Amino acid sequence: MRQESAVLSDVYKHWQRSRMILLQPLQGSFSVHVHSSLPPGPISRNIADQIFELLGQRTFSPKLEADLITLRQVFLDFEEIRAHREREARLTQAQKILKRLQDQARIMTQQSRERIQDTVMVAPERGSDIPDKVDLNGLWNIPVRFGKGIGPNRAEVLKRLGIITVEDALWFLPWRYEDWTEIIPIERLIPDRTAIIVGCVTACRSRRSSRKGMVIVSVSLDDGTGHLDAVFFNQPFLEQIFVPGVAVMLRGEVCAGHSRLEPVHMRAPQYELIREGNGSEGLRRLVPVYHETKGMTSRQFRRIFHGLHERYAESIQEILPERLRSDLGLMTLQSAVKALHFPEKTDSVESLNQGISRAHQRMAFEELLLLQLALAVRRREVKQGTKAIRFTTHDVLMERFQDLMPFKLTESQQRVIQEIQADMVGPTSMNRLLQGDVGSGKTMVALHAMILACGSGYQAVLMAPTEVLSEQHFLTVQPYFRALGLTAVLVKGGQPAQERAKVLKQLELGKAHVAVGTHALLQKEVVFQNLGLVVVDEQHKFGVIQRAVLREKSLHHPDVLVMTATPIPRTLAMTVYGDLDVSLIDTLPPGRKPVQTLVFQAQDRERAYTRLRQEVEAGRQVYVVYPLVEPSEKVDLQAAVEAARVLKEDHFPEYTIGLLHGRMKSKDKQTTMSDFKNGKIDILVTTTVIEVGVDVSNATVIVIEHAERFGLAQLHQLRGRVGRGQDQALCILVQSNIKPAYREKTNSAESRLPFPPHSSDTTMSVDMPLAAEPQMAQESRRLKIFARCQDGFTLAEEDLKIRGPGNVLGEQQWGIMDFRVAQLHRDYRLLSVAKEMVSHILANDPYLRAPELQELKRAMLRKWGKTLDLSSVG
Repeated sequence: MRQESAVLSDVYKHWQRSRMILLQPLQGSFSVHVHSSLPPGPISRNIADQIFELLGQRTFSPKLEADLITLRQVFLDFEEIRAHREREARLTQAQKILKRLQDQARIMTQQSRERIQDTVMVAPERGSDIPDKVDLNGLWNIPVRFGKGIGPNRAEVLKRLGIITVEDALWFLPWRYEDWTEIIPIERLIPDRTAIIVGCVTACRSRRSSRKGMVIVSVSLDDGTGHLDAVFFNQPFLEQIFVPGVAVMLRGEVCAGHSRLEPVHMRAPQYELIREGNGSEGLRRLVPVYHETKGMTSRQFRRIFHGLHERYAESIQEILPERLRSDLGLMTLQSAVKALHFPEKTDSVESLNQGISRAHQRMAFEELLLLQLALAVRRREVKQGTKAIRFTTHDVLMERFQDLMPFKLTESQQRVIQEIQADMVGPTSMNRLLQGDVGSGKTMVALHAMILACGSGYQAVLMAPTEVLSEQHFLTVQPYFRALGLTAVLVKGGQPAQERAKVLKQLELGKAHVAVGTHALLQKEVVFQNLGLVVVDEQHKFGVIQRAVLREKSLHHPDVLVMTATPIPRTLAMTVYGDLDVSLIDTLPPGRKPVQTLVFQAQDRERAYTRLRQEVEAGRQVYVVYPLVEPSEKVDLQAAVEAARVLKEDHFPEYTIGLLHGRMKSKDKQTTMSDFKNGKIDILVTTTVIEVGVDVSNATVIVIEHAERFGLAQLHQLRGRVGRGQDQALCILVQSNIKPAYREKTNSAESRLPFPPHSSDTTMSVDMPLAAEPQMAQESRRLKIFARCQDGFTLAEEDLKIRGPGNVLGEQQWGIMDFRVAQLHRDYRLLSVAKEMVSHILANDPYLRAPELQELKRAMLRKWGKTLDLSSVG
């Protein structure tokens, strides 16, 4: 091999050539200038530093990034290697990597030229809508692993918490704050209270527990007023830290001694060493506490965030225009980040812990503003899009349909039908949400829209989340379509091949006017000749992508009507459905009586069964519903099967008992529902498969077991399965016997995630709940609220406060709107202000072309551009 210095020189030149090409997207030039002179200092160190800088400046493909990281590792400790063969091997490896990098760099150069040529050719008139350049120095592009003290291993730990970039880290806020400002003398400590003390270590000893082999470290302290022992578990290294004479600050719960002579002590307290020049005054502060995960303690988080903030604070970009911040009295983002990660001891710990500090409001407002802006832009795009489909009204067809209806429409239904019809015959695509409480008649409204579409020569689709509901919809609409000379088909999974082929052929040739089905409608082989209207029932059960796939099955953009009986609180409607027009059916058909709701404890189940027997003896039918007891459909099924057996053998041997659950074959489910609807089954034991849409007017009682496991909105849905006729209906909630426990894991304001408070570097921590209300009391209160209230929207607001948006809407739907700081039930006023600000901004600058709006526009596109398919703002 040639002399090592010559090889290193060649490697350096090849690296410079690759580096300059990789930097071109930042420099906006295709000229390549290679440094001919060698750098001062070791070449290997210079290359390693340049790679680190390059990785921080922009993002690369995973393969390219892996090569760059490997190349950096080759040279990182090159100067320390003494073995000649290993140095040769390293250089050979570097040459191979550089060859791959140069090949990839040439490809990138060609692609960049083509992109620029395409941009110049096809978009000369929209230059003002497109940012002048993509800022690749933004903190959202810098991997967190390049932060001080992090590296690849800790980066993997942080990734589990959703922290991938430096920006992610700075937005990962403490979940609570501890007040370390008041130091209490040891002689004044009170058992069973949390306290902070400062003292000098007088002794430190360790022993191994005879039972579990646990290492126990005992530290004795003295503060001049008394003595205290602190006990730590499985941390033998503390013996090297707590040496006699060291000053230390401890925070923890004070435990009483076993006798008067035995001093008070602390178990697994948090600690801070008081070093020279850093007295106890420097440690008197508000301490941020972060969510811990395996391999990362809150103390380590604080060190990491200190390093990140120190290096990147000046790079935090302000996206809110200065005038907007001034008008609303908002601090800068840089100030807010600092205030939340490094609070001043004069700050209000109560405001910080409640998430209502000025800094919290500043960051929450930014999130809400970006979403409202994106939704407004999305809504404008839908409205401004050219509508290729034009529906026309067919009075004769509509009159024939109304003659077929067995009842008169309510005023609310008639108003909503007019709103939908105006959309469909209008010049812009319909994108409307239809809300209505259970039993309000949404299906008949949707039927009007589908008949209008079919009468105009287009096909319509009605998609439901479950086979049971889709089959019920099909049985409901088919007689009307048949009487009007229209063909409706059912598309579902598990259909016989011959039947399925026939149905698909009818849709492709346009011989079938309406398709009803589940997600099976999304499959590629389902092709429509002329799809004009998409109706999605129980909208929150489907993700955005699923609805988009269905919409793309038309050559034109079909009109979209989404329906839900799940009442959506106003604050959620402004976010999840902010791009939709909203219609509301706010009255029930005349003659409907409110469903009487009773709450029974598990030990009173026999009393509940007495009421159930009375209804069955009167010729009526009953549902008995079992929830998902554990996150396992198998366990769910076993609970329902066992319940059906017990009811039949021990309680109602003289009656016919049916069983319905999600794992049954489609044919068996259809047969069971048909038998129940025709009165052949007296008591139907079921899982939550009947949650939405099932309509049996003779069913007057629903018994909901383990009612505490449901949200209020879901209970309201289940209650809506009864009371659909003229008879008085009854909903019986059976609450399980729950041992007193702490507050359930919720997204509530008090506890957004189910992590307990944490000791700094300990492996054991005391779980001190934030709320003392036992779970049983909380659940009883929830069920009492439900029993008293019949209004779905009021219940939905309560559910939002108690359980959070993910539980109200379902995680699949809510996941796309998840916030890092904002909480809708807490920040609803900020949401209203954000919506108002967006209206003002777009009224003055619809395409966000003003220079002061560029950072805001870029941030919106980064956050929501792909999810909401935004294109009109470049």
